[in-house]
Amino acid sequence: VQLQASGGGLVQSGGSLRLSCVASGFTPDYYAIGWFRQAPGKEREGVSCISRRDGSTTYADSVKGRFTISRDNSKNTVYLQMKSLKPEDTAVYYCVIDSGIGPRRTCYDAEFDYSGPGTQVTVSS
Repeated sequence: VQLQASGGGLVQSGGSLRLSCVASGFTPDYYAIGWFRQAPGKEREGVSCISRRDGSTTYADSVKGRFTISRDNSKNTVYLQMKSLKPEDTAVYYCVIDSGIGPRRTCYDAEFDYSGPGTQVTVSS
């Protein structure tokens, strides 16, 4: 399984960015795909997830109302639209996937077993 994230960059506070993650080499029956982030000196944090079966989504409280996750199954791509960015959103963002081994799961109990190289998002104040 390969996950390639892109779209990061430097943006001013209040700005927007859209991250993309192209997935390859995985079974079409994956369970969930999403985004984590890690800021310097902080633990990795789950940002958002979308379930394959029903398209249900989850968001960290810190990004609700500002970030939107979506997917294009025809392109094996998941997106994270980020608006009203804040300096505290600065982090490396990683795309992750629950590739679908074992009992069926959704974002609420996903077991992310693959992660790709991250993309840096820097929000200046």
